[in-house]
Amino acid sequence: MPDPNVFAEATWRTELPTLVGRAVTLREPATQDLAPLVDLLAPGGATRFGLEEPVSDSSVLQLIARVARDRANGMSVTYAITLTVTGALVGLLQMRSLDSAFEAGECECTIEPSTRGSGVFIDAARLAGSFAFTTLCAHRLEARVLLENGRANGALRKLGAVQEGILRRSVRRGGDYADQVLWSLLKEDWREHPVSIAGRVH
Repeated sequence: MPDPNVFAEATWRTELPTLVGRAVTLREPATQDLAPLVDLLAPGGATRFGLEEPVSDSSVLQLIARVARDRANGMSVTYAITLTVTGALVGLLQMRSLDSAFEAGECECTIEPSTRGSGVFIDAARLAGSFAFTTLCAHRLEARVLLENGRANGALRKLGAVQEGILRRSVRRGGDYADQVLWSLLKEDWREHPVSIAGRVH
């Protein structure tokens, strides 16, 4: 009998499923997202996704190609966060494997400032977390957030993440270094936060 985990992996590596939540829809970024992705990443979100600043059309097109390639190789999954009602792209979320089997992953997310505090991040994170712990068969997810970002740290706490420590002066911010909070979520922690991820593959 075929291993269902092998089948699931082969499926998402071939094409990332679209995940639909109450407020947001997650789908893989595509070339038609070029302009909104440039707008989203230009104010400072670029380095989180491996782009050098300043952000340009060329560098974002390279990012779009790279996320598809990395997904096909089983290294990461990247979702454009769009509003379900309007289809507007308002964020980018990436989960990178920290090992060969995707048992542990590291998460990055940036959200359009106008939608912060609206529930968009929570909805997107619940979809992505359920996808990671079921389809990707991850055991642990990690996130690093600036210590000064109270809203993001509060949102991760609301999701059930556990603060594991402070990473002192671990990221450059302009001409200085800033502290980050290391958060983790384990598969067993997710039992109170699952959502349906009846994804659509197009």
